[in-house]
Amino acid sequence: MTRPYVLVLYYSRQGATRDIARHIAAGIESVGGIEARLRTVPAVSSECEAVASDIPDEGPVYASHDDLRDCAGLAMGSPTRFGNMAAALKHFLDGTSTLWLNGALVDKPATVFTSTSSIHGGQESTLLTMMNPLLHHGMVIAGIPYSVDEMFTTRTGGTPYGASHFAGPDNDRSIDEHERALAMAQGKRLARLALALETTRGQ
Repeated sequence: MTRPYVLVLYYSRQGATRDIARHIAAGIESVGGIEARLRTVPAVSSECEAVASDIPDEGPVYASHDDLRDCAGLAMGSPTRFGNMAAALKHFLDGTSTLWLNGALVDKPATVFTSTSSIHGGQESTLLTMMNPLLHHGMVIAGIPYSVDEMFTTRTGGTPYGASHFAGPDNDRSIDEHERALAMAQGKRLARLALALETTRGQ
């Protein structure tokens, strides 16, 4: 029997959101009995014909709707774009109407994460708006509770709505110990919820 997995779905241009995704995946895989599946989405092009290859040159492969349909839980991340998710991730979600019609994601846990170049760059509004399509899909939203100590000690990223990272104006600031701990705690919590809900779904 195949082990359940949490889909860690993200879009990243400079690498900061990808790094958070990896720490969330590490948190997921620290919980026994479940795996993390890292997937990304292609950039949106203004060209009328497809210009990106079907398989990216490096990093995780592109997500399919099957990856989303079959997951036990979802962690979704994007850099901020004027206080909202990037168009590439929104484009992927806009194509999930069939999953919505079939109720494929109902009662599955989900969480969100982001990164910004400025410390007040719209992290919380991005996280909140990323939740909207997941709520429409009937998913159960999980943030980071204040029982995680680093919620009180972080001076950069980290919110109750989800993990975040302040990458700096040149996108060269590494994830610090508090941001890392929060991302791993978020992944661990999501994995535990996914396992718990997996056994009761459909009853």
